[in-house]
Amino acid sequence: MPALSGAEGTSDFMQRALDLARGALGATSPNPSVGAVIVKDGEIVGEGFTQPPPGDHAEVVALRQTGESARGAAMYVTLEPCAHFGRTPPCVDAIIEAGVAEVHYTMADPDPQVEGGGGRKLEAAGIAVRAGEGEAEARRINEAFIKHRTKGMPFVIAKFAASLDGRIAAASGDSRWVSGPEARDWAHDLRTKTDAILVGSSTVVVDDPLLTARPGGKDAERQPLRVVVDSRGRTPPMARVLGGPGKTLIATVEGAPEPWSSSLRAAGAEVFELASEGERVDLTALLRELAGRDVLSLLVEGGGVILGSFFDAGLVDKLHAVIAPIVVGAEDAPAAVAGRGAYRMADALRLRDITVDRLGEDLLVTGYPDYPNVKE
Repeated sequence: MPALSGAEGTSDFMQRALDLARGALGATSPNPSVGAVIVKDGEIVGEGFTQPPPGDHAEVVALRQTGESARGAAMYVTLEPCAHFGRTPPCVDAIIEAGVAEVHYTMADPDPQVEGGGGRKLEAAGIAVRAGEGEAEARRINEAFIKHRTKGMPFVIAKFAASLDGRIAAASGDSRWVSGPEARDWAHDLRTKTDAILVGSSTVVVDDPLLTARPGGKDAERQPLRVVVDSRGRTPPMARVLGGPGKTLIATVEGAPEPWSSSLRAAGAEVFELASEGERVDLTALLRELAGRDVLSLLVEGGGVILGSFFDAGLVDKLHAVIAPIVVGAEDAPAAVAGRGAYRMADALRLRDITVDRLGEDLLVTGYPDYPNVKE
């Protein structure tokens, strides 16, 4: 049976697979986060989600749980099953061998190594293939994987916490705390789901953050790579971002002072020199470097200057803005986003697909920048 696309609605079985995929986010990178459910006689007989590399993919986990009951059953999976050898053997081979009768998947795998090969191989083996159910949700779950595979760049998430008047600190520079405890807990959970966290050197100098993921106040098992953009050699060797769990990358310009670089390396950091854009690190070159290191998702946490640079360059894919019910009011207090920005209100960057959630007393506004004159 040829693959069908654009299926309307999402069945309970596919929704369960999508929920499994979402729950695995943060543990599967650089693989996509995938959920799989096996159904027979209208009942779920097995399910699974992608394991941390080099573990099994979701389809294989579900098949092992199902056993012989997989013969003649239907599989619902949130991404086209792979047909190539990577860290694990092809999932389509396991599906065919298990005797699965039909496979429903949300979307084609954007990885050039797959390119529809999984669906074609299943059809060639006589398995009914139906594609498209739940595709929009599946794309959101794996938005970072999709961008990495199609654009060769990380998916960039900008995040800040600001007052009602857009300030991220008081006039003195004091920023503890703009947001409440619920928002801070959410932020640490977000860190567990991203591959790298990036700040500018001003944030390191002023706030001296650890930049680790600490959900529930405890260090997460998987820590994101910490990236500091430092064009002027300001990061001190005793900075907290150089210690604790996780690795730290200092991105600087070519020709950075060797004594400074050596002191950071001695403190445990990797110092990487990049071409400059003006006198600053070329952010596009940095993103390409991170993509080559299997960074699929990058969380840019500030401060305002570095966030402004990312927005000005059109490099932000998604924004999380935590808005606290406070007014700072100081003329000299730093803004959430600096940079060149918009000269006229008509030129201001707008968001699409906006959601608003409550985090204790704070509001979380999430959306996707709608850059003018940019075609996907």
